[in-house]
Parts: sequence; structure tokens; C-alpha cells
Amino acid sequence: MTVAFKQQSADRLQESLGLVQRLIERQRELESAAARQDGEDAADALAPRHNLAELKQKLAQLHPADIAHVLEALPLEDRLLAWDQTDPARDGAILLEVSDAVRESLIEVMDPDQLVAALAELDTDDLAELAPDLPRQVVYEAMARLDEEARGQLQEVLSYGEDRVGALMDFELVKIRADVSCEVVLRYLRRFDELPNQTDKIFVTDEAGRLKGVLAIRKLLVSDPESEVADVMATEVVSFHPDEPALDAAQAFERYDLVTAPVVDERGMLLGRLTVDAMVDVIREEGDSEVLNLAGLKEEEDLFAPVIDSVKNRWSWLAINLCTAFFASRVIGAFEHSIAQLVALAALMPIVAGIGGNSGNQTITMIVRALAMGQMRTGQASRLWRKEIGVSIINGMIWGSVIGVIAWLLYGSASLGLVMLAAMTLNLMLAATMGVLIPTLMQKLGKDPALGSSVLITACTDSGGFLIFLGLATVFLL
Repeated sequence: MTVAFKQQSADRLQESLGLVQRLIERQRELESAAARQDGEDAADALAPRHNLAELKQKLAQLHPADIAHVLEALPLEDRLLAWDQTDPARDGAILLEVSDAVRESLIEVMDPDQLVAALAELDTDDLAELAPDLPRQVVYEAMARLDEEARGQLQEVLSYGEDRVGALMDFELVKIRADVSCEVVLRYLRRFDELPNQTDKIFVTDEAGRLKGVLAIRKLLVSDPESEVADVMATEVVSFHPDEPALDAAQAFERYDLVTAPVVDERGMLLGRLTVDAMVDVIREEGDSEVLNLAGLKEEEDLFAPVIDSVKNRWSWLAINLCTAFFASRVIGAFEHSIAQLVALAALMPIVAGIGGNSGNQTITMIVRALAMGQMRTGQASRLWRKEIGVSIINGMIWGSVIGVIAWLLYGSASLGLVMLAAMTLNLMLAATMGVLIPTLMQKLGKDPALGSSVLITACTDSGGFLIFLGLATVFLL
């Protein structure tokens, strides 16, 4: 039997989350009240049990993805209480949907038998996705319960790296021969209880299993039943090799509006297929990774993680930031005499540094995105740098003039206004240069171009902005 869950809009999902939170809060209150009464009132003693039943019923109405959202939004103690009330038959599907950090907290409280039972409900590709986060013995027991074909498929998927196409292959597909009629194909499809998810095409192979083409379902439905598959199938097929990067495949899915695509080996043998839901996950995870790396975070963090875990995730780039901030302070310290003579410098220099940091983050975000999307090669860096320099000069002249006039009116010094104009323009040019250089250099070194980029660009524009502004002021004003 197939269970259908009502789709939740963002507002409805937040309402569901609020209801779950209220039920958990009420559960704490009822348990506390029952403990104080020490079983004097039988009705009061049953109240916590009834409340848990209501919580369980509410969770049963939600899709596994929505339950995952709820669990991620709960503190650890409340999360585990809600987790205990979920249907064990859906534990595997929920584990697939939650973030890596939350998944780890849930797996820690499950005993091996519970984990093996949860895995029994999953397909081979889903089991492969969870395997890296599971105890090795649990994976072995789960594999032992599979038939020989499924075990071989799982071993094949696990042989590829997590960021490769082979690790995301789905083996549930429909394939046919090219020398049969469309009527035969339709009769064959009617033998299925239901088609595999995201089935938009049927894969056409020869006797040896080599891919020859694909037959779209929409094409099959309108074709003459007497026509042979070979006459109506498409032979121009977007296919992937299992060793290709998963991100490249995801970008191809987006570019060609694919729902499914075949995975073939060097000989053209059909190994499996990729589906759009797996590719959406790849794109989302890549986007999350870029955001985290820009901020200098090592990995996705559980919002309610223990303090020590959050400290471990954040400390390294904070240490780097501390060093760069100390360097910026020494730049300011080198001009203490100038600041003492013209106090206005202390009030104006954060403006120069702040505008430079904002402009640098704009440039670096654009470059990182272009590199991630494959729109830019490192050899194009010089051309993009010239373009960004042009943008920075124009912005520097416009906004430097604005702040220069303001400085002139505030402090009655036209020379100070000109120094502000020059300093802002030069610092925006520095920001443009570093915004292109940092991610490009990271890419050439084989690192993620987003890694700590926001921290590094801010350090450059702060130190550089202070040095440029205070240096110009010292030379031309003092």
C-alpha cells in the first residue's frame, strides 16, 4: 500500500513545527506535574501518555522530509523525544532527509538492531547514501539481509567516492530492446505494479546490455503501436560515467532540464541511472557548502549542537581572523602620531575599510559562483580583473566624491575630502584585485575557492584601507 502525505507549504510547515513544540513543552509540564502528585490521580497520571499519543499522531501525518525539518529545529533533548515517537518503519527515510549533523545525533541514540531495521526499508541507493555515517557492523548486517543482486549493487555504489556519479546511481529502471514494437512495450509496462520514481524515459539496450538510446514515455504514448522502438527512440542521449564529479552531472541536469539520465561504463554498458531528486540534493549541498566556506566554517553545524562541537567547527578561521585583525591594529598603530594630530582620521578610516570590504565580498561572491558553476576558467582571471578594476574605479570616484564632500563639510578641509576620494578609490581597486585573486589562487591549489574567502577579503581590505587612507593623510595633510 502506498501512503500519501499532504504537501506542506512553508507556512503550514511552520504551524506543524509550532504544534510539535507546544506538545513537547506540554509533555514536560505534565511529566513534572505527575511526578509531584506521585500517582494520586489516575487521570493525571495518564495525561502524559495521551499527550505523547497526540504527538505521535501529528508526526505520523507529516512527510519524512517535513519531520526532518521539525527535528532540525528542536533542541537535542526535545529532538530525541520527538524521534522516539516517529514510526520505526519511516526512520530510514527520515535519516535520509535530515542534515549530516542532526543525523549523527539520531544515530548515536539508536541501537544496532534499530538501525538495521530502519535500513531494511530503504532502496540500495538510499542505503549507500547512509552507509558512511553508520557503524561498520550495522552496514555489514544490512548487506547480509540483501539478495545477491542488491548486495552487488550496493558494493558497486560504495566503491565510488561520495562526490562521484557512481555513488548516486539508482538501479531501479526500465529497459527494453530496440527490435520490439511499441505495443509490446506498453504491455510490458502494464505488468508493473508501479513504475520506478521519476520514470520519464525507458532505456533501450542491445542483447549485451549496451545503451543504444532512450524512449521517452510521452513519445511512446503517442506513437503507432505497430512501430518498432528503434524507429521512435532517441539516439542522442546525455549520459554519464560513474567516475565523473556529481556536481558536473547536477549542472548538466540543470542545463538540459533532465529528469533522469543513464550511467554507462567505458564500453557503453548501462550501469544505472541518475535522477533529478539526487541532483537537487547535490546542488543544495554544494550551495550550503559554499555559504559555510565563505564564512570559514568547516562543515554544516547542528543549530543546537553542544558548545564544544561548535567551537571545534569555528576556531580555525577565527584564529586566522585574529591574526589579520592584529596586523590591521599594527597598521593603525604605525600612524598613531598622525591620528593624534588630526582626530578626524580616526572617525573616517572605518568608512574606507568598510566600503572596501563590502565591495570585495561582492566581487569574491561573483567569482566563487562563476567557478562553481563552471562559467569561468582560471585563465580568464586577468580579463575579469580588468573588468572589476573598471567597476571599482567608477564606484570609487562616485562614492568617494560623496564622502569627500561630506568630510569637507564636517571638518572644513577640502584636502581631507580629496584624501577620502583617493583612499576610497584605491581601496576599492585593492578589493577588486583580491576578490579575483583569492578564489582563483585557491582553485589553482586544488582547494575550494570559497574556503575562508570572506575572512581573507575582509582582512585585506581592512589592513589595506587603513594603510592607504592613513598613509595618504600623513603625506598630504600632515
